[in-house]
Amino acid sequence: MINPTALMECRPMSTLPDLHLKHIVLGLSGGIACYKSAELVRELVRAGATVQVVMTEAATQFITPVTMQALSNRSVYLSQWDARESNAMAHINLSREADAILVAPASADFIAKLAQGRADELLSLLCLARPVDRCPLLLAPAMNREMWAHPATQRNLVQVKTDGATVLGPAAGDQACGEIGDGRMLEADELRDELIAFFQPKLLAGRGVLVTAGPTFEAIDPVRGITNHSSGKMGFAVARAAAEAGARVTLVAGPVHLPTPRHVRRIDVSSAQQMYDAVLPLAAQHDIFVATAAVADWRPAAAGTHKLKKDGSGRPPTFELIENPDILATVARLPPAQRPWCVGFAAESHDLVRHAREKLQRKAVPLIVGNLGPATFGRDDNTLVLVDAAGEHELPAAPKLALARQLVREIAARHTPRPT
Repeated sequence: MINPTALMECRPMSTLPDLHLKHIVLGLSGGIACYKSAELVRELVRAGATVQVVMTEAATQFITPVTMQALSNRSVYLSQWDARESNAMAHINLSREADAILVAPASADFIAKLAQGRADELLSLLCLARPVDRCPLLLAPAMNREMWAHPATQRNLVQVKTDGATVLGPAAGDQACGEIGDGRMLEADELRDELIAFFQPKLLAGRGVLVTAGPTFEAIDPVRGITNHSSGKMGFAVARAAAEAGARVTLVAGPVHLPTPRHVRRIDVSSAQQMYDAVLPLAAQHDIFVATAAVADWRPAAAGTHKLKKDGSGRPPTFELIENPDILATVARLPPAQRPWCVGFAAESHDLVRHAREKLQRKAVPLIVGNLGPATFGRDDNTLVLVDAAGEHELPAAPKLALARQLVREIAARHTPRPT
C-alpha cells in the first residue's frame, strides 16, 4: 500500500535533460535570422545537447563564427577544405557523428540547393552526404514573405519534404525588411521544443487525444466566484507530451495563464458547464480522453447580477449551490462507438489511493491518475499514482512534463484503437 504522507514528502527525482547525449549539427545559411541562431545554440546546450556549428560564407556576413564558437564551445566549420580533418572529408565526418542536422536559418537559396541536389559548399555537401536512415535533416525556413510564397520556393519545399527533410515553421509576423507575413524563422525556444519533440517516440501517431486542464470558475457575482488552486500545468504537460507522441491534440483549458503547447488546438472556457459543453461534442472525435482539469463540483444556482456588498449586519449573504455536470462520467457512458478511452485524475487531500480507487469504480473508467492536490498545485513537479483494476503503480516525483511523457507511454501501452 502506498503511503500518501510519504508521497507528499517526496522530492523530485533528478531527470536527464531532454537532449541528453544528442549531438546536433546546426547549420546556418545566409539571412538576418542568424541572430536567433546564437540563442538557439544556448537553448540546445541547456537542453543537454552538444552542438557543432557549420556556417555558409553568406551566414558569416550576419553573425561571426567567433560568436558561435563561444556559445557552442566548439570550433565552427566553414569550408569543405578544412585542414583539421585528417581525411579531408569534413562533410562525411560531421554527418556521421550527428544525431540530427538542423539548418536554422534555411534560406530560400539553401532550400533550392537541397531540392536540386547541389553541393557546392560544406553545409549543403554534408546534408547530401548524410546517412538518411540515421541522421535526419530538419529545416527552419527564414525569408521575406514574397520569397516564401513564390511558386519556386513552394515547389522546392515539396521536393525537400519528399526527399525526407522535416520543415519547421515558418512563423508569421514582422520581418526585418519592414513587411509583415509568413517567412519568419521560429524563435529559439520553439525550435528547441520542436527538436525535443522530434526525438520523442511517436507512440500515439494517428490518434486523437482530448485533454482538459486547469480549474473552473463558478461565478457568484460579476466579481467573485468558486474556484481552486489548480494551475493547469499538469494538463498542459499531458497535452504537450501527447502532441510530441504524434497525436492530434485538443486542449480544453479553464482560466489559466499558460502558453499553448505547439501543435495543440486550444479551447478556453471558464465554468464547469462551459467545459462540459465544449468536451461533449468533441469526445467522439477523439480516441483518448484525459480529464486532468480540477472541475468544481458545485456552482451557485443563480449568479448575482451585481457585486454582493456587505450590509453592516455582520451576516454574509447566502446562496443555493447546485451540482455541476460530471464531465468524465458522461463521456465514459457514451455508446461504445463514440466513447474515447478515458483517463481520470483524482486530486485528493488525504487517503489518495482509496479515493482514487473509489473514483475508478464510480466513473467506470479504465485508469485513474491520483495526486495530492495541496502538494502539487502550482508546482512544476509532481508525484502520481496510477490506479486501475489490476492495482496501483507509483510514478515517483519528477517534473510534470517528464511525468506526462511517462503517462503517455502508459496510455499508449493500454489503449487499443477503435476499429474503423
